[in-house]
Amino acid sequence: MGTKKKVAASKAAKVMHEFKAGTLRSGKNGPKVVSRQQAVAIAISEGKQAAKTPKGYHRMPNGKLMKGAKHKGSK
Repeated sequence: MGTKKKVAASKAAKVMHEFKAGTLRSGKNGPKVVSRQQAVAIAISEGKQAAKTPKGYHRMPNGKLMKGAKHKGSK
């Protein structure tokens, strides 16, 4: 399994864990996701986005791409 596939799979697993725990939301402050189909769609979408992120970068919750671990607002 390639590294991009591993990243996508781990992100998808995290999303599904949130769904099972009942904490997954659609959007930043949207309603809780109650449909398994919607949770799978979110997992696939976030997995694709995580796989496209270049090495050494990460995505903020708002979708903005940031380099390194330190950015404005972190200690």
